[in-house]
Amino acid sequence: MDDTEDFSETRVLERMTDASYDQETAEHSTVTDEDDAAFSQTESADEIKEPETEKAEKAEKDPKKHKNEPAPTAGGEVLSFIRDLAICIVAVFLLTSFVIRPVQVRGSSMYPELNDASIGFSNVIGYNISGLKRFDIAIIYVAEKDEYLVKRVIGLPGETVSYEDGQLYINGAFVKEDFFNQDYVDSYNGTFMSDVAPITLGADEYYCLGDNRPHSSDSRYYGPFKKENIKSKGVFIFWPFDKFSVQTW
Repeated sequence: MDDTEDFSETRVLERMTDASYDQETAEHSTVTDEDDAAFSQTESADEIKEPETEKAEKAEKDPKKHKNEPAPTAGGEVLSFIRDLAICIVAVFLLTSFVIRPVQVRGSSMYPELNDASIGFSNVIGYNISGLKRFDIAIIYVAEKDEYLVKRVIGLPGETVSYEDGQLYINGAFVKEDFFNQDYVDSYNGTFMSDVAPITLGADEYYCLGDNRPHSSDSRYYGPFKKENIKSKGVFIFWPFDKFSVQTW
């Protein structure tokens, strides 16, 4: 009787032990499967998405990337410099031919409106678009001296220009020159402007004079200026700063 009861108790303990082992095995299996799935997802993500920084580093280290790139040479740098210089020259040429051109006033022929050594720009595009009107300032090229003059337009193409007693007449009618500094004119006591016999301008000619009439070589000396010799109009003075201004732009 005692052996039977012991045997029965042993069987019950074995069953309980087996059940406990099976439960632990099942739980361990579940945890292991979850870990495997998480590891697999992480590994797949690493395979699918490579960090951009690592790609960049690999690309930089890749010898094939730089294999076909030629090393800079002295000849190549010289050619690059010549190319850049040519581009600058063309840009300056286009700018000064079609937009604005630099101007430096030389002498006192336009005093007191423009002083000697004043620096600025003249309006090329405005001249090409709208041309000249009376009393505009014009930049004139004089081929025989290979120099530029800054003068004021007095007579227009086809007009007859004359001066009597220092007064301007266009086609026989008096025209007031109201751009003058009258105090400066009066300081000459009536000798500021000499008489000019009537002169009729051609279809492409302009009569131009300096504002400082006693000290100006202009159409009284050169004769009328051809349209082709007038390069731009107006002056924007930026130096010296105390003379900063725009004249007939």
